[in-house]
Amino acid sequence: MRLAVFGASGGTGRLLTAQAAAAGHQVVAVVRDPARVTAADVTVARADIMDPATFTAAIRGCDAVVSLLGPGPVRGETTLRSRGTRSIVTAMRDAGVRRLVVVTAAGHTTDGDGPLTRFVLKPVLGALLRESFADMRRAEEVVRHSGLDATVVRPPRLTDGPRTGTYRTAVGHNVRGGLRLSRADLADFLLRCADAPVGEVVAVAY
Repeated sequence: MRLAVFGASGGTGRLLTAQAAAAGHQVVAVVRDPARVTAADVTVARADIMDPATFTAAIRGCDAVVSLLGPGPVRGETTLRSRGTRSIVTAMRDAGVRRLVVVTAAGHTTDGDGPLTRFVLKPVLGALLRESFADMRRAEEVVRHSGLDATVVRPPRLTDGPRTGTYRTAVGHNVRGGLRLSRADLADFLLRCADAPVGEVVAVAY
């Protein structure tokens, strides 16, 4: 598989890039600053979120695209994730690439959560990350109406724990009681998603 990874210089992006390369896939690390990608055995492509044409050149010939675009500023209005997702979708249509995996977060929805998470934890989290969560929802709408073979992945709080390959998933709602996941295991799951469709919206957690 030839896999394009947007946000390849971030914590999960670096792990996904390394895991995909180790599994024998061809990896295109799509980043704003190529100097931040130091992994061997990957192709590095520079892309500008304001110019979808640069995205098209980066993903042409790929079998799948994974988006790990960052959330932008924690406070204040942001459109970074939704704008970036829209540019990726436009580029994929132009390049004839069908498979898309986009990471958002389990925090912006309470579907499937237990009472403590739903009525205590999530309201506090939602107040702190209101603008970021609003942009995630906009990004998911872009994916939903893209017409592509797409999956949205919603992880909970991410940690720097090891790759275990053992985690729970839920299609269409959050994983009950799933409050954390290592970045290494998120990368593991994203690689599986890129290679085989698993649903339109999937939550993953321990």
